[in-house]
Amino acid sequence: MLTFLGAALAVVAVSTVSLAAYATWDVTRSVTTVSLLSDLPAEGSGGAAPAPPPSIDAIDGGVNMVLVGSDTRTNQGDAYGEDEGGALNDVTMLIHIAQDHSSATVVSFPRDLMVELPDCPDGGEYTAPINVALSLGGLPCVVLTVESLTGLSIPFAAMIEFNGVIEMSNALGGVPVCVAEEIDDPYTGVFLTPGTWDLKGADALGFLRTRHGVGDGSDIGRISSQQVFLSSMIRTIKSGSTLTDATKLYGLAKAAASNMTLSDRLASPDTMVSIALALKDMDLSKVSFVAYPNSYADWVPEGKVAPDEDSAAILFAALAADQPITLTQTGGLASTTDPNAPVSTAPPATDPQAPVAPTDPSAPVDPASPPAPPAPGELDASGAVVLPDDVKGQTAADYTCSIGNE
Repeated sequence: MLTFLGAALAVVAVSTVSLAAYATWDVTRSVTTVSLLSDLPAEGSGGAAPAPPPSIDAIDGGVNMVLVGSDTRTNQGDAYGEDEGGALNDVTMLIHIAQDHSSATVVSFPRDLMVELPDCPDGGEYTAPINVALSLGGLPCVVLTVESLTGLSIPFAAMIEFNGVIEMSNALGGVPVCVAEEIDDPYTGVFLTPGTWDLKGADALGFLRTRHGVGDGSDIGRISSQQVFLSSMIRTIKSGSTLTDATKLYGLAKAAASNMTLSDRLASPDTMVSIALALKDMDLSKVSFVAYPNSYADWVPEGKVAPDEDSAAILFAALAADQPITLTQTGGLASTTDPNAPVSTAPPATDPQAPVAPTDPSAPVDPASPPAPPAPGELDASGAVVLPDDVKGQTAADYTCSIGNE
């Protein structure tokens, strides 16, 4: 969903110079918006609207945004089962964009993560799976829940539904996805044999929805499979002609506008341009996808997971301090390294033909060498915060494949 939104936002930046003001107006006028608590007039302000957000360059500490994938069947047709009313936030992601635009982190919250729900219009202040937040107060309640979990202030939010994913993947033209082991899920109708598949439309949606067909059949496995898709989508957008194809970008933006709900301040054209420019030239290796750290515990119901608060504290302290992060290892329950990933053609740091000086076997050994690797929470040689090994994920530069649930 991040890349759908990023591509849609990018078109607004392009349209301001290539398609002129009409294109920007035409896209944004059809956006559905919702007010977050931070969008509403402050008490005692006499009803004055909050000041418009500054350019992303001027926001201290970076930008935080929540993206939600709703499972509602309302107005989605008959392809997804009976419409029983209500909606759950089955996909909940936090996006943190660094203030200097050098890195971005996407945190996926398992739908079965047991959390303390905040006080929302239709209830709360009790422990329940995070995916019920949407039913308790819409997008603002999801944002409030994520703020409570992370300690971060989140001024921007967006929500997409099933048909929106279909329309936007069609507008993009498809995403190549590597499958390492057969995926067979009768619940979503997904059947993929090992190989690389170009997914779009209903096939793309089915792949993003499947959990029974990947990993261990849990939502934790589905998150790592979604990361395979999202990282490939980012590479597709950046390596192809998408960002320079005004027609394709305009189609993406129109699809987003017709199928997404945006918070008031995110729907501002100026804000969308600022975010698009921040994402446009980011190094793929600096875009990280991670799952909120979790574990099975005795106190949670069967099939649910408990938050690992210690590991989460390290992750969100890094984001609050606007520090880059680094993973201990790549992959998750339903992903593995792509054996056919392109090999780097970067020249070696030293001349392989240069003579190597002989080693003196009698030379004293420095007891301080080699240095111990940095512990979780410490900085590595690049200045990134090392995450605990139970924080799973990958970067957009990592070529990975989804693993089926045999």
